[in-house]
Amino acid sequence: MIVAENITKSFGDLHAVGGLSFSVQPGEILGLLGPNGAGKSTTIGMLCGLLRPDSGAVTVDGAPPGDAAARRHLGVAPQALAVYEQLTARENLRFFGRLYGLAGRELKTRADDLLDFVSLTDRAGDRAATFSGGMQRRLNLACALMQDPRAILLDEPTAGVDPQSRHSIFALAERLRDDGRAIIYTTHYMEEAQRLCDRVIVIDHCVTIAEGTVDALISEFGGPSVVVIESAAGESRVETETPLVAIEAALSAGDALAVRIERASLETVFLNLTGRRLRDS
Repeated sequence: MIVAENITKSFGDLHAVGGLSFSVQPGEILGLLGPNGAGKSTTIGMLCGLLRPDSGAVTVDGAPPGDAAARRHLGVAPQALAVYEQLTARENLRFFGRLYGLAGRELKTRADDLLDFVSLTDRAGDRAATFSGGMQRRLNLACALMQDPRAILLDEPTAGVDPQSRHSIFALAERLRDDGRAIIYTTHYMEEAQRLCDRVIVIDHCVTIAEGTVDALISEFGGPSVVVIESAAGESRVETETPLVAIEAALSAGDALAVRIERASLETVFLNLTGRRLRDS
């Protein structure tokens, strides 16, 4: 549904994206992960047609993202909220619907359906300025869905929201995937990607450094498990590729009060691949 073929983008001497290739299929959530300055935002800009690649190509359902046909199939929920605070929730949806040529009963029905989808029906007549951060995020998503797109870009969709709203957005993303939409999901929260994404691409220094399912990436790049042994003398930690052997040895020693296994996570993979030093660019 969305295909990027060896896309590159530079701004003067700054190489923002260097030869990325990937695709996302209907009914799939593809996670796009990377540290600050890795090229995620530039990539999103090229996928939705705001930026033109220096080389390579992007297609949405076979058409360049700048074409009218591609835009009708593509919904974008940007990190910077694209809602008008002085308009009501319903007015926001009707405005974006009209941009895509919806009118009359079709426009009203689509807006009402999406208000129900994001659980904002009871606040439909209230101005967006009165909404919490989580409600504005849900409205932002609803606006991206007004033209009933087959492909959706969710750029940091849970930024600045409370745990309840984050859980709600997770559920909405899963429903969209189950409905056969192709979704690209960028996030800084590794637990989100681990829960939601069918596949993950890790980019760093403008190029892809790893791609695969979460389980495959953890298996390849997560490193050894850690067996934590609690005893009267305190807690000890053992890194091992064979945690069951380490547990058996700890229990055989006779002084273990409790043992547990800490397995690698997607966050471990991310840090192992991109480094643990904070980068601002």
